[in-house]
Amino acid sequence: MDVHDPASDQSLVPSRLQELLTSISKAIESGDIHQSENSVSELVNFLDSVSDSTMMDPSNEDIKNNASDILSELYKFLCSPSLDQAVIDTLSFELPKAVTKFACVSTTCLESVNSITDHFIAKCNPRDMLSILCEALDSLIKTIKASGFFIPILSGLSKVLLSTQRRHFEQVKVVVPIVVKVLKTVSSESDDEDTELQDLFDRAIGIADSIHEEGTTNEKLRALLGLYIMQITALVSVSLECKVSNCVPLVSRLLRFFPYCHLSFLGLITGYDIDTMTSMVVGEDDDDFMSHLSYAEQGASLSVIWGHIADEAAQAAKEDMTAVKGELRSNQTKRWEAIGMLKHVLSSGSLPWEMKKHAITFLLHITDGNISQKYDGDHTDCSSYMPSLFSALQAVIMVIMYTPSSVLRKNAFDAFKRVIAEVPYSEKRDFLKAVITKTESSSMEAILLDLVRQELFTENQQKTSLRKEDVLQTENKACPRTLFWPAVVLELVDLVLRPPKGGPPPLPENGDAVLSALNLYRFALLTESKENTNSEVLSMSNLQKAYNEWLLPLRTLVTGIMIENKNGYDPLALDTVCALNPLELVLYRCIELVEEKLQHST
Repeated sequence: MDVHDPASDQSLVPSRLQELLTSISKAIESGDIHQSENSVSELVNFLDSVSDSTMMDPSNEDIKNNASDILSELYKFLCSPSLDQAVIDTLSFELPKAVTKFACVSTTCLESVNSITDHFIAKCNPRDMLSILCEALDSLIKTIKASGFFIPILSGLSKVLLSTQRRHFEQVKVVVPIVVKVLKTVSSESDDEDTELQDLFDRAIGIADSIHEEGTTNEKLRALLGLYIMQITALVSVSLECKVSNCVPLVSRLLRFFPYCHLSFLGLITGYDIDTMTSMVVGEDDDDFMSHLSYAEQGASLSVIWGHIADEAAQAAKEDMTAVKGELRSNQTKRWEAIGMLKHVLSSGSLPWEMKKHAITFLLHITDGNISQKYDGDHTDCSSYMPSLFSALQAVIMVIMYTPSSVLRKNAFDAFKRVIAEVPYSEKRDFLKAVITKTESSSMEAILLDLVRQELFTENQQKTSLRKEDVLQTENKACPRTLFWPAVVLELVDLVLRPPKGGPPPLPENGDAVLSALNLYRFALLTESKENTNSEVLSMSNLQKAYNEWLLPLRTLVTGIMIENKNGYDPLALDTVCALNPLELVLYRCIELVEEKLQHST
């Protein structure tokens, strides 16, 4: 029999364990470093073979009992009063990682694993144990993904952190990335059967408790704890499938650190607190550190969303959610910043739709009342906020396009229009052009162009009202703020009807956008004709361009498609004809209007 294979004869396992432990003790006492290393390596291999056998046959009670006996004997050996400290120190480098592989075998094994880990923590140098446990986590995560295996080591880290006497910030800065790595990896690969995931997050919060207890007035440590809390908040929101009954208690425990970390909902949702914490934690030589906390901004936004969802969470953070929303509604700069931060939630591919639903609701709350326009013109540096607003709008578009919920789709569209309304007049032309250019969905392009047409209609009504009141001075002031001047309409229509890649737009797949572009152009023609102005829309050069570069090539394309699909009974062909009928009608109306204008011009 191979004595290195405990599964081959369970009756010989205890004697093999005693043999290895005795060999290690003698080698260390005699100063034989080479022999002690070999013996420790053999012990680790022995324990690995036993733990492997339990995972291969998890229902075998004999193997489970055998594993429990081995851990019990190992713990007795470590607790022996006559055992040399050098033996404990030597074994501490390898045994925490080796024994934690037994954590999921049984409740009895888990208790023994915790006892062995705690014994090393009590008997060995805290700084050494901190490194040993971190290295154990880093090694285990490469091969093991079940959350239960990591719980003993995370519990051990909480206790070690309380035992350290100095350089707390530096030590926590080593611990946080590896703990976050474990949480991120395990949670991303967990399934519904992993019932211990919540316990894993519980232990991670236990580490936060230890950081809090040892931190006292260390501001850098408070900032680091704040970033750690943000990261866990994001991972909890993703990993527990947003079951509020599961999430709220955990999130509330996280949010109760806010007063200690000097965090506020307003500071988090505007991004100010994240910037402050990052500047305090990240030094010149560790730019890579924040890559380990890549969900910090998402966590900041989610913290506020959780406060919006549950009073319990807001109370834990000692925050007044009504006051926070009121401040965002009344302050446009902060509202822009908040909308920009929400993109981290709305654009996430891993967060459940439930969280995005609450994020959209929060967005509707803070943009309620159409109050942004009273601030337009007062911001000389508004362009610096536009990139984040643009990203937020793209994230809202993704929600509209992909959500399975019709209610969320409707609310997201309302939010979409409100974000558009947040863009100042001076920026809206370039903003809309960029959005339409970046949008790959014909339906979304159609929605955007239809919004332009609605704004143009509203603007014309306002002009008409001013004229009726004979308030010429007021009207003249309004003109510079006129958004959809003719050049913008022509530019947006040109983007659709003459795509940058050349040729007429592809049909029928781009039919929605083409129809909206034609409707916008027709509206502009009729409006400017009624106004009897010398606008760019009615200039001879632009009429000729529209006729020759937009309308005639499009008529040729549409006519060809219609002829090709009318000769047959293919259901797809009939669908194509039906889809292009409205477009064809508007196209010919535009051609008639332009031809009429060209005839009058000559």
